[in-house]
Amino acid sequence: MPIHTSTKQHPHDDAPDTAGAFRKLATLPAGPERDALRDEIVEAWLPMADRLAGRFRSRGESFEDLRQVAALGLVKAVDRYDPELGNAFESYAVPTITGEIKRHFRDHMWTLHVPRRVQDLRNRVRFASQDLSQTISGRRPTVAEIAEHAKLSEEDVKTGLEALESFTALSLDAELPGSEDGYSLSDALGSPDPALDTVVDREAVKSRLAALPERERAILYMRFFGDMTQSRIAEELGISQMHVSRLISRCCGRVREQVMRDVA
Repeated sequence: MPIHTSTKQHPHDDAPDTAGAFRKLATLPAGPERDALRDEIVEAWLPMADRLAGRFRSRGESFEDLRQVAALGLVKAVDRYDPELGNAFESYAVPTITGEIKRHFRDHMWTLHVPRRVQDLRNRVRFASQDLSQTISGRRPTVAEIAEHAKLSEEDVKTGLEALESFTALSLDAELPGSEDGYSLSDALGSPDPALDTVVDREAVKSRLAALPERERAILYMRFFGDMTQSRIAEELGISQMHVSRLISRCCGRVREQVMRDVA
């Protein structure tokens, strides 16, 4: 069945007239004839799919990749379209193709996974900012102005503005703006502080140490805080070094057992 350009008014001036082809396609069984007609319909509507892909230029994706995604959306639209519903194919195909392109950006272009809600906020904030920039000159629109225009809360606008700058990630080795000595982002990042574990352990044993007899507390203090040897502690207290060793082992074991019991 020949497919020709329609003289009817369409959003796309060269939209092909495929109504008859779709009606025939719906009656054909699976096979070479149906596949050939389906391919003709897809090829006839490819210019429209290319134009839809062109709307998403300059967003970090190559136009050729966008064309392929749009073509995939077109194929899905052709396969799912039901002419019996009475709607023009174009009115069904455009949102199908556009949705496929948007899903591509959502699933493949974000470096980090961003919730769908945040992505939607990003788009609404971006469109509102573009609209306001045409009426406001000399400055950027404020958060309040964007919120009013987009009918969002100011908190949602702030989330959307943050997402505008989060589409791609910055390499940790990238030199920071204004740095003249090769200072990179990785140089500004912190690292786990091993002293944090010490704080946790110290707080865990504090009450247990306070409950020890005074002489045993003194021995532990001299050994671990005064850095005294066992023999010197023994001389200081007038007891044997062996006794000091047993007391230290017994105190440490008791405190450890009590702390572990509390954790369990």
